[in-house]
Amino acid sequence: MTTTGTPPLSSAPTWLHCARGADPASDPVGCRGRQVEPYGACLAHLTNADRTTYLSALAPGSDLDHRGTQISEGLLQQLLDALRDPATGRPCLGNVRFDGATFSGEASFGGVTFSGHAEFREATFTGRVIFGGVTFGSDAWFGKTTFTDDAWFVRATFTGRAEFNGATFHRDGWFTNAAFESTSEFGPLICAGFVQLSGAVFDGPVTIAIAATTLGCRRTRWASTAALRLRYATVDLSDAVFEYPLSIIARSAPFTDWSGGVFAEELLAGSDAGVRMASLRGADAAHLVLQDVDLSTCLLSGTVHLDQLRLEGECPLESAPSGLRRRALRVVRWTARRTLAEEQHWRAAQGRSEWTAAPAGVEVVGPAQLAPIYRQLRKSFEDSKNEPDAADFYYGEMEMRRHDRQRPRAEHALLALYWAVSGYGLRASRALAWLLGAMAATVLVMMLWGLPADDPKSVTTGRLTGQDISLTTDKPDPVNPTGSLSSRLSSERWENSVRIVVNSVVFRSSGEDLTTAGSYIEMASRLTEPVLLGLAVLAIRGRVKR
Repeated sequence: MTTTGTPPLSSAPTWLHCARGADPASDPVGCRGRQVEPYGACLAHLTNADRTTYLSALAPGSDLDHRGTQISEGLLQQLLDALRDPATGRPCLGNVRFDGATFSGEASFGGVTFSGHAEFREATFTGRVIFGGVTFGSDAWFGKTTFTDDAWFVRATFTGRAEFNGATFHRDGWFTNAAFESTSEFGPLICAGFVQLSGAVFDGPVTIAIAATTLGCRRTRWASTAALRLRYATVDLSDAVFEYPLSIIARSAPFTDWSGGVFAEELLAGSDAGVRMASLRGADAAHLVLQDVDLSTCLLSGTVHLDQLRLEGECPLESAPSGLRRRALRVVRWTARRTLAEEQHWRAAQGRSEWTAAPAGVEVVGPAQLAPIYRQLRKSFEDSKNEPDAADFYYGEMEMRRHDRQRPRAEHALLALYWAVSGYGLRASRALAWLLGAMAATVLVMMLWGLPADDPKSVTTGRLTGQDISLTTDKPDPVNPTGSLSSRLSSERWENSVRIVVNSVVFRSSGEDLTTAGSYIEMASRLTEPVLLGLAVLAIRGRVKR
């Protein structure tokens, strides 16, 4: 309902009404039901004889106008029986107007054919509503209608427009396997429970606006472009089919009507107004755009063309556990990163209590299935020039490859080394720590065994033969250091070792005289330490790349 536009109950309706029970002091209007001509009373207040006469005059396809009328379950059945087609056994109605009517008990229109317009604007259904298998031959108007119990539109066919603008569902709305042939706008509607559109078919371009706790769209088919504008909802898009662009956008503000009036959301008070995606399994994401949709619990295995999925705004995923964690006798530090819900489920199934376990009935998939999902999501972000956010998906892909026991042992060992040294080239702190450690170890080894005992000096000797002088300059081979190891740890040797190691990190030769062991130590340093520096630079670059 909106904050504006609804006439007060104390004002008379625009139609000629029954006025039964009117009292100038307490109720100047009385019964608001439209008079059934020529009886001067509404259908609910006709005498038995007059009602029998009226009903007997009806035939399949007759028009009805019972606006504002109080219609009980029994009275509705009498009315539908009078319009039942003997050939099909199904009630057939022409143009019907039930605007402002109140239906008490169960209102069952199951199997009814509305050959003309069906108008239920601002009607109230106090019990369960059944429009299962109904055919609306023209427009169906349910604007600002109140459904206090479950409303069933299962397998209903909406040939014309299906207008639910401002409709309020106190429980659940079922549109399973419904067909919308000419509906361009569906909603906004407010639902305290779930709206079930699973198996429904939308043949033309449509904008769907729904505020509900759950929106089921399993096997829903959109044959043209569609835009879903949602609030509060958890959406299940499993096996949905959309051959044209489909956008799902979380609305930050309540829905409004054409005049700017706000649709009240008291039925959803206290709930999170954000939109969450529960599953995309079996869907083709090539034409899907998600904006500000929470993907932290979304199931993505089996989704096709994830590399073409477009994520805009804030679309968070579940974060990996962060901080220090104990693994047997060692302590490891976890770095926060975005993860798929299915990786959370798989790790929890391996006995990792800090990860989120799969809900009951949800299949747990392994690394072999998760690696391609991460790879496709990474490509989607890279194609949109979002390199920094693509890094987490690359890390996830490499993690799944490392844990995939079906891969060759050599590849598994290489990935394990790549992870340990630099976090797959994405953890600068890890690579820098290894670099500093390697440099410190190289300095120590160089001081102990790499530097000679003394700096060898060149020696020049000459020989005079007649008037000819020949000079020979020789430099003695470096002499290995002697004495205790502690005696070799001098400040002078430390300074020389640091200079040699720093030069080796940037592929430069120090020019120092080294022992044989020192030469090999320097070569190893020039091979490994620049790689570690490069990995650290690569990790930093990956986080700031434009």
